[in-house]
Amino acid sequence: MVTVQEAPAVTAPARKPRRQGDGRAAALYLAPAGILLAAMLAYPIYQLVLISFYDYGQPQAAGNAPLVFLGFANYADLLSQAQFWTVLGKTVGFAAACVVGSLIVGTGLAVLASRVRSLPRSLLFLAALGAWSTPAIAGSYVWLFLFDTDFGLVNEVLTGLGLPFEHHSWTFGTLGAFGLVAAEVIWCSFPFVLVTMYAGIKGVPDEVLEAASLDGASVWRASWSIVLPMVRPLLMIATVQSIIWDFKVFTQIYVMTNGGGVAGRNLVLNVYAYQQAFAGQEYGLGSAIGVVMTLLLLSITGLYVRSQRRSAAWL
Repeated sequence: MVTVQEAPAVTAPARKPRRQGDGRAAALYLAPAGILLAAMLAYPIYQLVLISFYDYGQPQAAGNAPLVFLGFANYADLLSQAQFWTVLGKTVGFAAACVVGSLIVGTGLAVLASRVRSLPRSLLFLAALGAWSTPAIAGSYVWLFLFDTDFGLVNEVLTGLGLPFEHHSWTFGTLGAFGLVAAEVIWCSFPFVLVTMYAGIKGVPDEVLEAASLDGASVWRASWSIVLPMVRPLLMIATVQSIIWDFKVFTQIYVMTNGGGVAGRNLVLNVYAYQQAFAGQEYGLGSAIGVVMTLLLLSITGLYVRSQRRSAAWL
């Protein structure tokens, strides 16, 4: 009689329980920063929300007219405007292009920095530091000078190569202007991603990569299956920060497109709110745009963090 021996069941390793003191210690460490942020942001946000419920223009700001409570009338007026939805779509598309571009450039240069010698790596980080430390308004004017229609270096080089870029205007068309501003924003933003991802890549133990190489894994396979899951928390931080920065870009758009482009073709929500609040003297409507932007940013970052946590649970 032949007996069949059953293989022992393989059970997944139990997840290490979290100690009760970890949450309390984390809260204590974060408390000073939380108190400082609350003190700096709570009152301005409260005033922003409060003004959005009133008919608040220049007469009310000067004290020459009484405040009139409108409730959600400013929000209803904003959501009924076709221009608002057009500007919102352009803002989301522009921010998405900037975020993806910053992550690709920053992560690619971080991988390059982890594989080159110390001198090229130092030069790369010095160049990135220069881009990072340049004020937004100064960087915008430098890029405008490089892409100037008549005297720009880029047009001179492209024309010298035989391409039809003589007296070409990079800021007249909608796509061209957005592309130029996006390139400048990526140039200012990629150093943060570079430093963050470089720190994560260097934190991967060499023994893990050597074991993957001995098992026959290619560089691409090791990077995708080993390095990427290990640096996922840092990638999430870099992505969230890029979303917040790029979604509320103001200086680059305002300077490089002269206030939003021809007939407002390059408006984003921040510039649109500025025009409504200060140029149009509709502070209540401008505040409503600010509240909508804040809610959108909270929703986008919340959904992204939640999706990353769900995907990380399968690793």
